[in-house]
Amino acid sequence: MGIYILYYLALINVITFLVYGIDKLKAKKGKWRIPEATLLLFAIIGGSIGAWLGIKVWHHKTLHKKFKYGIPIILALQVGLCLYLM
Repeated sequence: MGIYILYYLALINVITFLVYGIDKLKAKKGKWRIPEATLLLFAIIGGSIGAWLGIKVWHHKTLHKKFKYGIPIILALQVGLCLYLM
């Protein structure tokens, strides 16, 4: 069961990272954007590392407080939960 959780986390983080990159590209081109609620949802369902990396690599949502502070908080809570469950 544990290996499936690791596969899930790896996949959701890659997807989240790519979604943040796609949204940044759409922002640059002035196209339809991915809602902020969707971006945050990806982090909440396990993609917090991908979201954090997306913010850092793509320089995306760096000025928005809910991303600047929210993503690190979600990440810390998820790491804490993983440590607790171990």
